[in-house]
Amino acid sequence: MDSKERIAKALSISTDTKVFEMGQGVAEGTPDVFKKCFPGRKAVVLADVHTWPVLGERIYGLFQQADIPVEKYVIDKEVFHADWKYVEMTDCVVRGDYAQAKVIEDSAEHVETEPEKCFRQPSEDYNILISVGSGVINDLCKLSSYHHGQSYISVATAASVDGYSSFGASITYGGAKQTFTCPAPVAIVADIDVIAAAPKHMTAAGYADLAAKIPAGAEWMISDFVGTEPLHDDAWHILQDYLDDFLADPDGVAAGDPKAVADLFEGLALSGFAMQAARSSRPASCCDHLFSHILDMTGHRYKGELQSHGYQVAVGTLTMCAVFDELFKLDLENIDVDACVAAWPTLEQEQQRALEQFRDFPAPRLGYDEITKKYADAQTVRAELTKLKAQWPEFKARLQGQMYSFATMQDLFRRAGAPYDPSHIGVTRQQLKDMFPIVQLMRFRYNVLDLAKRGGFYDAIVEPVFAEGGAWEI
Repeated sequence: MDSKERIAKALSISTDTKVFEMGQGVAEGTPDVFKKCFPGRKAVVLADVHTWPVLGERIYGLFQQADIPVEKYVIDKEVFHADWKYVEMTDCVVRGDYAQAKVIEDSAEHVETEPEKCFRQPSEDYNILISVGSGVINDLCKLSSYHHGQSYISVATAASVDGYSSFGASITYGGAKQTFTCPAPVAIVADIDVIAAAPKHMTAAGYADLAAKIPAGAEWMISDFVGTEPLHDDAWHILQDYLDDFLADPDGVAAGDPKAVADLFEGLALSGFAMQAARSSRPASCCDHLFSHILDMTGHRYKGELQSHGYQVAVGTLTMCAVFDELFKLDLENIDVDACVAAWPTLEQEQQRALEQFRDFPAPRLGYDEITKKYADAQTVRAELTKLKAQWPEFKARLQGQMYSFATMQDLFRRAGAPYDPSHIGVTRQQLKDMFPIVQLMRFRYNVLDLAKRGGFYDAIVEPVFAEGGAWEI
């Protein structure tokens, strides 16, 4: 199946996106895409100080030439993240209240509005957002458009994230990184001339984000195996069947080769389409992304700078590859199911453990809430472990067919220009090890660490990663 066939298949299973234009020079056709999707409506180009000169100003001019009513709003910040105040700022842009948007943007002590109070009735008077940027701007436009009962157009500027086409927006609210429900854009425009010329660190970040689908896929297989989140056939095959091919040219990605970058962007887009089909981020992320969420929520900086999502995910991905390397060394056919069930804690004990682990975390009740959602009783644990014990050789082989080893993934990241050691983003190996209890508890999504807790082999897959001779030897 070639690229056009894959994209056609992806659009056929997508729930939100109807137009996907990718190729060299396709930015010129953005006004035509707008007229097709939003006839008679007003547009507003949303960009920042980096993406405005790269592509935003050009898109704005093209809309003027096409006689489409258009405004612009340029976020005047060198660095910013997808914090809730910027969602409220973008809400004001949709409604044409640019003065209030600027007030919110510049506020150092903005008081967050409750999410449910941000919704408005649809109106033909609202602006249609043209998102010109990458992950953060796209997520802001995605959620704000949803708040107003309408869609938007995403014009990509880098192959840095899979969020362009994904269902949901990753936003920090109340100190916690959360995925808010909202549809993907109705149209995506990806001009490879622009994307291939993006800063190399952004493309490397995108490569790492795409590679994260390797361990995330393995953890989805585990969830499917125990029955908590079954695999979604369309969402699985539209991405995983081609993932090895999309990751096959890290050297081309590092060099900005248009073909390699186009393949990377397509892979990222297919990841988003998979999320649309599944109505969940399950196809794209698990523990690999949770390390990044922790760093975001704790305001981690390196050399005074916030680290990109993809760079953080690179470290999380490598760490999970190392964990799976250790998992594959175990003989789980010999699990003592009775002993594991006898040792299984009560919900109250797990809730207390979560409160202790998250005591000094920016969102102290996050672990409590999430473990409450995913706690399993002893009977369920017995059933899961009995199945695992009986089917381990076969299931292990399937997982090994999905995973890359730590050494393989590290070499790919080195060649692509992505971080391949936690020190590259200013995280010590001890800090990384200390994140594990938080990672296991911080999301309701079933992960390999949950399985290890049930089976009594948690220490056997975590401790060796940081021991002498381990991937992240301390």
